[in-house]
Amino acid sequence: MMMRMASRGPCPPIPSINMVSKCSAFSTSSSPSSKSVGIIRRELMLNGVGALLPALVIQPTHLHSAAAKEVEVGSYLPPSPSDPSFVLFKATPTDTPALRAGNVQPYQFILPPTWKQTRVANILSGNYCQPKCAEPWVEVKFEDDKQGKVQVVASPLIRLTNKPNATIEDIGTPEKLIASLGPFVTGNTYDPDELLDTSIEKLGDQTYYKYVLETPLALTGSHNLAKATAKGNTVVLFVASANDKQWPTSQKILKAMLDSFQLKYH
Repeated sequence: MMMRMASRGPCPPIPSINMVSKCSAFSTSSSPSSKSVGIIRRELMLNGVGALLPALVIQPTHLHSAAAKEVEVGSYLPPSPSDPSFVLFKATPTDTPALRAGNVQPYQFILPPTWKQTRVANILSGNYCQPKCAEPWVEVKFEDDKQGKVQVVASPLIRLTNKPNATIEDIGTPEKLIASLGPFVTGNTYDPDELLDTSIEKLGDQTYYKYVLETPLALTGSHNLAKATAKGNTVVLFVASANDKQWPTSQKILKAMLDSFQLKYH
């Protein structure tokens, strides 16, 4: 899940991103500014990689060490203690730049054993801006062609409130939060009319906002479930998505995954 824009060595293949391979893309004599990287990353997250292809040729030269293992998660993750038909993913500092920087509280959730982890392009991973990113970034992604996909998105707290170490209640109502983070659920735009239901969940001393959205124009899928919480300097958002074909048979699975998401304490 990481890359460097100024590469002096040969470019490795990037099997998960269908782009023109060009080592010289984005290479400069100095590192790119955090502002320019932030703008590019935001465009990629909101509009998809394809939105920038007419103007840019991007060749990430490194991905996170914990990026796609290209095998079913059941082959390396342990069964979930609460439901052995799922496996349990516990994020650790080896998984993402933000976890290594201590900018995100470790988190966990369950997955069907047939799912696979997918690669996150470094430009979306927050690698270049940790520990003080100005825009949201993608932590991890998993998917199954028949059932849908999930991802964890993190947003700097200062993007939503000026109060240090604010709780999610300090930020505002569930509706106010999703109005700010909705585009990072859908992959493009958010319309309040797409919000079908909200709820509030307490796990220990941590509060979570939960959402059900019907998003016919979303890049992530026409059906989205989301769960958000705030801790430290970051808001963490879990998103489960499916298209119309996947939703009838996978909605219960996706809801179980959503319900299982929580910050992990040592």
